[in-house]
Amino acid sequence: MKKTFLVISALLIGSTLSSQTKLTPKNIDKVIKEMSIEEKAKMLTGYSFGHSYWGLPTDPDPNAGAIVLGAAGNTANIERFGIPHTVMSDGPAGVNIAPKRKNDQNSYYCSGFPIGSLIASTWDTGLVYNLGTIFGNEVKEYGVDVVLGPGMNIMRNPLCGRNFEYYSEDPFVSGLIAAAIINGIQSNGVGTSPKHFAGNNQEGNRTHNNAVISQRALREIYLKGYEIMVKKSQPWTIMSSYNYINGVYTQESKDLLTTILRDEWGYKNIVITDWTGTRNTKAQVNAGNDLMMPGNAEQIKHIVDGLKDGSIKMADVDRNLKRILEYVVKTPRYMGYKYSNKPNLNAHAEKIRKAAPEGMVLLKNDDNTLPMHSKIKKVALFGHTSYKLYAGGTGSGNVNKPYVIDLLKGLDNAGMIIDDTLKTVYAKYKEYAHHEAESEMGTFTTNGYFPRPRVKEPSMGEYTYINAADRNEIAIVTVGRSSGEGCDRTFEDFNINPDEMDMLEQTYKAFHNKGKKVIVILNVGGVIETAPIQKYADAILLAWQPGMEAGNSIADVLIGKSYPSGKLTMTWPIKLTDVPSTKNFPNGFNWRDEIFKKQDDINKIPNLGETRYEEGINVGYRYFQTAGKEVSYPFGFGLGYTKFEYSDAKVQRKGDRYIATVTVKNVGNSKGKEAVQLYVTAPAGELDKPAFELKAFAKTHELQPGESQQIKMTFTNYDLASYDEKSSSFVTDKGTYIARFAASAADIRQNVEFKVSAGIVKCHDVMK
Repeated sequence: MKKTFLVISALLIGSTLSSQTKLTPKNIDKVIKEMSIEEKAKMLTGYSFGHSYWGLPTDPDPNAGAIVLGAAGNTANIERFGIPHTVMSDGPAGVNIAPKRKNDQNSYYCSGFPIGSLIASTWDTGLVYNLGTIFGNEVKEYGVDVVLGPGMNIMRNPLCGRNFEYYSEDPFVSGLIAAAIINGIQSNGVGTSPKHFAGNNQEGNRTHNNAVISQRALREIYLKGYEIMVKKSQPWTIMSSYNYINGVYTQESKDLLTTILRDEWGYKNIVITDWTGTRNTKAQVNAGNDLMMPGNAEQIKHIVDGLKDGSIKMADVDRNLKRILEYVVKTPRYMGYKYSNKPNLNAHAEKIRKAAPEGMVLLKNDDNTLPMHSKIKKVALFGHTSYKLYAGGTGSGNVNKPYVIDLLKGLDNAGMIIDDTLKTVYAKYKEYAHHEAESEMGTFTTNGYFPRPRVKEPSMGEYTYINAADRNEIAIVTVGRSSGEGCDRTFEDFNINPDEMDMLEQTYKAFHNKGKKVIVILNVGGVIETAPIQKYADAILLAWQPGMEAGNSIADVLIGKSYPSGKLTMTWPIKLTDVPSTKNFPNGFNWRDEIFKKQDDINKIPNLGETRYEEGINVGYRYFQTAGKEVSYPFGFGLGYTKFEYSDAKVQRKGDRYIATVTVKNVGNSKGKEAVQLYVTAPAGELDKPAFELKAFAKTHELQPGESQQIKMTFTNYDLASYDEKSSSFVTDKGTYIARFAASAADIRQNVEFKVSAGIVKCHDVMK
């Protein structure tokens, strides 16, 4: 009898288990109905298993299966519905996970891609898409479901510490480049999370700063890039930022996350918070912030209690939950993908090495100094950064790379002979400088999360430079800067400092006295002062921070194995005070101040508690070109090893689209590529407008000397519109417009007039 009872019980239990609903793409609504409120609340919060955000040890969740160590966080699981954890990793410049694991001899290094500033400076959406495909391959093969990037905030001011992650001062560049890399990454069946939506244009007090922005500036500058990106790529997730906009946390703004993002732009997928502690959970849920990251028990309780007392609507929770489950069923982890942990890093490195020069910008090249003559072999290498290049920035935008090729190694690989005396001097100085930086910053820097202070150049006597000029055929000087999350840059970091000036001036004097040339490499993540450099260089190459193959990529350009074809996606001012936003931007306030000061005290500091965007839409070239203000280098500027001629420009209307065409011919003696920019001047109307605005761009394929290519660019009536706050509408004025086909914002090659009919797109009157 007992045996029979046990058999019947086993059958009943088996029957119950087999009848349990398991999540599929077709039964999401059914699963939601069967969930308890506790399960629903759990799914709306991240599952924090310990993450590397502050460099803390990362241990796997014993109940979560194969969790990726060093990843930023994951979503919750519910076993009875077959809902697995999914994994999210930092990484605008590559997958940011732990390179080593306990009791594991294998390594889990990831490719270090060029920073966002370089990628955008290619002006080549096809190349960016292709980089995205190999990026996405590493995301998938390392067991990650969503990479938290790209970063795409507007470069409002050169001092923003995370500008290296971002693309441009212009929303069209930002939106189109972001869409390209997102589509490339997501072609692998993994997701992205473009960030930080929106108005996170400074690091100073970023978690509590109130960005006061007019509706017009929001719509035309700070949201437009996201709008373009959403409509062209539909990322799996979007990350809401830490800050307030006009007094409301973005994470709690229904105007932003539902009315604009979903109702107006048609976004279909989930919104996740930036890695925030407990805020107003009820407001976040109501706003359409689907997933709170990294998640905690308090937030789960808030949702459960809110559902029980009616302060949180079940309809809002179910809406958010449905979007989360729609995300889950797309992920490799849900599909049971057997990731290898062995992407082909060698093949990826070669592609990164070849791609980086296309975003490097040649700023000066007197007397064809570059590429270097094949007979030049002996090189004097100055600047401590030459011997330890910055491959990328710090913080969540960093990557644990297998290696970084410095310039010394890159030039050696290219067959150059580097001055031994200088190698010895800089090797000893590097040890000293590293120790000094650690002493100043303390233990917070040991994990490399925060940027170290700028290291001064060593003081070397006059005869060091004179003797180097005697021994060598050319001088290469590297000026470097690092920046990162949690810190904004300072005036000192922007400016060329006395120690750098001494190095530049003495090098130039010693080598020019011998009839020899000086090349300056800018290994930077953002804009710096260049007026002093221009006087002491025959050639200036803006190499940015080109990823792990940095030294090889730079050397390839210097010797002519590759060529630079990048152009600036931001204006380089002569002085920082020339930039209108500088008077409303914090000067170097950073994470240390935030840790050791009370928030109430921080909020009283100008441009920290509240930052007023008084410049409105006058950001970057929109201001400089309209005001006729002199700059060091204009938006869109970039030289090459050849020259191009523009001809036969036309603009034709087809339906609601305009087709702009122009023929580009290589009239120089070397092969090359040209990034063509299309600016449009609008007729006078009720709204003040800039002299012109970028509306499209394209890059040629590689053109041989004498070869031509017709470039085609498209834009719409809506692209020409300006935001009218009175009518809450994007308004396109009727009249005659001028299409300006240009090599840069200051180098217009051909102008074409075209007629435009009036248009209006009504928007919601929100975000005041």
